[in-house]
Amino acid sequence: MAKEKKFVATDEAKGKAKQLRLFAFLAWIVAIAAEVFAILKLISDDMLTWLIVAIVGILALAITGNLLWKKANRLDPASEKNQFKFFVQNQLGVIMSVLAFLPLVILIFTNKDASKKTKGIAGSIAVVALLAAGITGVDFNPPSVEKYTAQINEQTDIIEQLNDGVNHVYWTPAGNKLHLHQDCQHIKNSDVSDGTVKDAWEARGIDDNEICKTCMNRSAKERELNLEEVLENASSAEELVEE
Repeated sequence: MAKEKKFVATDEAKGKAKQLRLFAFLAWIVAIAAEVFAILKLISDDMLTWLIVAIVGILALAITGNLLWKKANRLDPASEKNQFKFFVQNQLGVIMSVLAFLPLVILIFTNKDASKKTKGIAGSIAVVALLAAGITGVDFNPPSVEKYTAQINEQTDIIEQLNDGVNHVYWTPAGNKLHLHQDCQHIKNSDVSDGTVKDAWEARGIDDNEICKTCMNRSAKERELNLEEVLENASSAEELVEE
């Protein structure tokens, strides 16, 4: 491949990401506000039921914020060049989940006015909620500009080998496959967009784009190519990314 094709999120993708991040922050802020209310008003024996309801509500809000934030990061990923920003942006859900639960957990167990039964029930539920929110906030496979760039270049190389040097694919809004043929059975009755591999990534903003196996097999057969060799010969995209 002659030239590296670097991923750059489109203005539309950035706009959607900004909106999702706003909603995520709103969910987290409401969750923390509910936590403060629970700390001030609900940690007592006679309010145990309402305390549990509050914990469940806080959990729902925290998870909602986490999922929205992750989706936004896939539309507009951070760069790995700034490791601090990269970490915070991708793991902010964990931080916000801890803020939404840890003070509540501590105060439930240390409250002098609550009985051991209340502490045991509410505290256990709060700890489980903290762990659940924290896990949903962790991004175990965080997206990045460099990762997207690497995958774009590797897939572009494969597409060009299978398409006589032409970088052109088809995709649908809901699917995660890049197709070499517009009449592929998987998209022939769908709303189809077309462009380069880079266009597809920038328009879709998801990190699980794959080349349709049906299209690859068809193109390899039509051009009498060995698909395994094509895949093996694809340039290592990671080597193309500037350090």
